[in-house]
Amino acid sequence: MPPSIPTKQPFYIFSNGVLMRKENTICFVPYATQEEVTVETDPSLYLEPDELETYALNPVDETLLDTSGRRVIPVNNIDSFFVFGEVNFNSKFLNFLTRNRIPLHLFNYYGFYSGSYYPREHLLSGYVVVHQVKHYSSRKKRMVLAHEFIGAAAANILRNLKYYTADSRHGALGHDSLELLFHAITQVESLSAGIAGAHDIPELMGIEGNIRKVYYQVWQHLLRSADPAFSFSERVKRPPDNAVNALVSFGNSLMYSACLTEIYRTQLNPTVSFLHEPSERRFSLALDLSEVFKPMFVDRMIFKLVNTRAIQAKHFTSALNFCHLNDAGRKIVVKEFEERMRTTIKHRGLGRSVSYRRLIRLECYKLIKHLIGEESYQAFRSWW
Repeated sequence: MPPSIPTKQPFYIFSNGVLMRKENTICFVPYATQEEVTVETDPSLYLEPDELETYALNPVDETLLDTSGRRVIPVNNIDSFFVFGEVNFNSKFLNFLTRNRIPLHLFNYYGFYSGSYYPREHLLSGYVVVHQVKHYSSRKKRMVLAHEFIGAAAANILRNLKYYTADSRHGALGHDSLELLFHAITQVESLSAGIAGAHDIPELMGIEGNIRKVYYQVWQHLLRSADPAFSFSERVKRPPDNAVNALVSFGNSLMYSACLTEIYRTQLNPTVSFLHEPSERRFSLALDLSEVFKPMFVDRMIFKLVNTRAIQAKHFTSALNFCHLNDAGRKIVVKEFEERMRTTIKHRGLGRSVSYRRLIRLECYKLIKHLIGEESYQAFRSWW
């Protein structure tokens, strides 16, 4: 179905500039020059210790701004911010985000997720948090949820393989590639059968790792590009070493941020997770949820972008076994990701159309019902 236009939507900022509060709206003003200014390129930025006392952090020199490019964004239209450029803002702006319950996600120069401004939680429920912690503390209860996250991820990976196998019967893939796909399906099904019998989280993660290894080995047959830049044999994360790995890393960052935004709209605590180990400095529950949705949202998006040549080798920058999307490439991926998030489907359980983004929120609600004992959690499995 065609994408829907939500009342509130994420805003993606790629330009360098200033985000500020403008009365009851938010205003973005780009810099006149989009080149990043550093101490190396402009030595005048270096401050002696005695100058620090009278120097404001991140001062905004209005003579550097391009006021003709000013954009005013009504606050009621904003779901969240995704910031990829070098952007200045102050505490007044952050307080305004908190008041209007708007998360802000930051990405570094290479497009990798850096962190989030997570406003004070407004849907507080001590009852839900207590039960969430109890399900983490109980090995038996935690394994029930961990099994379900991995089981759904495996099912959605299988759905992808079967989807492209069916598509290949119309001549998209050769006989040898088709045979390899059928073999991969058999392997994933065999590995998935062991999920229910896994006794602890490391064993479960090991099964998940083997499933993804088999899955990634056939990607070269699903990515129908003659360009050697898109050759792919294994997943390399830190750092990505080729174009496909760069796409996966960037897409997964977008998925993680989208899951975190939806968690914020519920009573769940984002730091208490069940599959991934909770730790400092990360919202690990978003990692749990993203496992469910990455195969059908991120992976299918990558196949489409590469196979339609919407994304090409010119959209990447490589150096010293390190590859990342350039600014033009990130914009293409973000545009496709957002259109995908707005796409609506007829939900089997609800009997009405919902967007892909809404599916993530519904997953949060299902998890809450499980935690408080209303209904057993069944993670989302794609049927298309």
